[in-house]
Amino acid sequence: MKRLVVLAGCVVLVTAFAGCQNGAKGKDGVKFAVAGGGRFPRSLAGTWKDSETGWEFVFERDGTISSAVIESGLLRVRPGQKTIPIKTEKGQGVYEMGPWGALYSPQDRELSISVVIDRYVFELKSFGVEGASSDYFVGPVSQDWQTWTAEWYSFPTFRAFAENEQDLVFEQDMNDVPATTIVFRKQ
Repeated sequence: MKRLVVLAGCVVLVTAFAGCQNGAKGKDGVKFAVAGGGRFPRSLAGTWKDSETGWEFVFERDGTISSAVIESGLLRVRPGQKTIPIKTEKGQGVYEMGPWGALYSPQDRELSISVVIDRYVFELKSFGVEGASSDYFVGPVSQDWQTWTAEWYSFPTFRAFAENEQDLVFEQDMNDVPATTIVFRKQ
């Protein structure tokens, strides 16, 4: 059942981003749409943050996401910024961002966001990690526009590697992905 819900949400997002739901490409490379046409509600503009996971999205008045803080490394990124180099105390890394999208349904007061990281690599002194992830958030926005309760689905793949040791590979099966409910609050 979870797999069908996630797949249905992905189909809706892809359809909207392809232009069937009055989709448009934002200035920072984020595709966004309003179901049934219309404008992005100005009440959604601002910073939406979940204090438990660290996820944060900043919406401009036109609906584009101008920046976000992703859970992986609690790193502030700018969608459309393809490569983001990272320096840590013990090494270095890089994020390569993929396509992002946002869809708002006024009828259901439901906001959906997809975040794709095409590739990330961290090389530390004795080991490294390489992977990718797709994260989907979908859920209703409160009547007072102050909270967004979203179901979060995360699909990571990664490979840990070390010198002279066998690689450890991890992939998440879509059927085993538990949704996590997180509450974003408007800042």
